[in-house]
Amino acid sequence: MAKYNYRASKKNIIIRGQIEAKNASEAQSAVRKMGLTPIKITQDQESALKEKKKITIPKKGLPELSLNDKINFTQTLQILTATGIPIIATLAFMEENAERKKVQIACNVIKTQIIAGATLADTMEKNQKIFGRVYAGLTRAGEDSGELDVTLDRMLTLFKKQASIKSRVIGALVYPVFVVVLAVLVVVVMLAFVFPAFESMFDSLGGKLPKITQMCIDAGHFICDYWWILIIATVVIIYLTIVIFKNEVTRRIIDRIVLKIPLLNSLMRYANYANFLAVLQVSYDAGIPIVNSLYLANLTIENSVLKDGISQAATTVQQGTGLSEALRMTGQIPNMILFMVATGEQSGRLGDMLAHCVTYIDKKLDDIIDTFTKLVEPFMLIVIGGIVLVLALALYMPLFGLYTQL
Repeated sequence: MAKYNYRASKKNIIIRGQIEAKNASEAQSAVRKMGLTPIKITQDQESALKEKKKITIPKKGLPELSLNDKINFTQTLQILTATGIPIIATLAFMEENAERKKVQIACNVIKTQIIAGATLADTMEKNQKIFGRVYAGLTRAGEDSGELDVTLDRMLTLFKKQASIKSRVIGALVYPVFVVVLAVLVVVVMLAFVFPAFESMFDSLGGKLPKITQMCIDAGHFICDYWWILIIATVVIIYLTIVIFKNEVTRRIIDRIVLKIPLLNSLMRYANYANFLAVLQVSYDAGIPIVNSLYLANLTIENSVLKDGISQAATTVQQGTGLSEALRMTGQIPNMILFMVATGEQSGRLGDMLAHCVTYIDKKLDDIIDTFTKLVEPFMLIVIGGIVLVLALALYMPLFGLYTQL
């Protein structure tokens, strides 16, 4: 039970006191039961500090919320805020009913800081590691404009769109990765178990084995005798891959290479554009200046080459250049997007045109994913067919040789 300080009225007389309750909502109900009209309910700071100690924050610091956690957090916060429930009561409810420990910690930290006198936007900026800079910037814009519930609704739509884009892109890439992994496992099983079983039969046939058959048998012996080397090599490869992708220098090289691969280039570009334009549109509609909107939108771009181009565009806009011209100078943005942005600037309907840009990019991304999937499937079939053909030839070529001798 936590302690809550209340200020209430009864027959135009102001009454102050303290009451114990599980949360602010329960404290408010208890004050009403006393025949008082609650004016303000705040948790006692000493009680809040004791309650904070109950929440164990990991040694590595505050945990970052995943995209799904942000969606659930924002959805609940938006609904309760729109109904007029005080922010402290809202956060107390969310903390008690959170299904994930990360969300519980986030609600507790924010609630404690607001009780100490901070605004919601202040807490978001202090805890950018939890929510990210985009969330903090949009929350500040919502509070400054007095439309926090509207901004939260826009953010909810934004996060759902980002989750949809992420799932579509991952879905397009999972199939080829799954096929490659399956093919490797099939080859290992064939070499380690099938070929050794046929080796005695091949020896009884006499004569020299075909090179492809001998190579498969030797590979099978190596796998059986030195399987531990393969496990270590697999772990090392996975570790080095993670290090390479996290290292800034090597990641930039990979990003440049990806943008030169046909089809994969379009998939990565439009996936980044979709996130970029969605955040840009939401930020601009929330009343954030275009330069700051560009900065927030650029945070969602994962490809370093594209990110550098947008950063340069933000600098150019800050110097007085129009948005469409600054984006054109990057040489990265599709012409259709540039045309719509230029039209929006000239007509004074940039927000509406950005919304149309988001719709256009989403449809374009769907088309690219469909094309990617349709082209990858036959390619994977060719790869699997080639592997099966090689293994079949390695098994049956010695038998074919025997039949020709007979």
